[in-house]
Amino acid sequence: MKLHVRIEKDEAGYFVAEVPALPGCFSQGRSREEAIENIQEAIAGWLEVMESRQEEHPGEELLELVV
Repeated sequence: MKLHVRIEKDEAGYFVAEVPALPGCFSQGRSREEAIENIQEAIAGWLEVMESRQEEHPGEELLELVV
């Protein structure tokens, strides 16, 4: 799966990472590399939560698309 990640440096000097395609999927790090590692964990967690929500609602369908 390919996702775009937006990384910006905030006023405090931290790097903030956001995945626009995954609402609420944010992370941060003291360095750009740390922010990238952290957002990868956040993406995995986000997808896990969405998958568990699908189990709670068996009539809904969750698709994974590569665009």
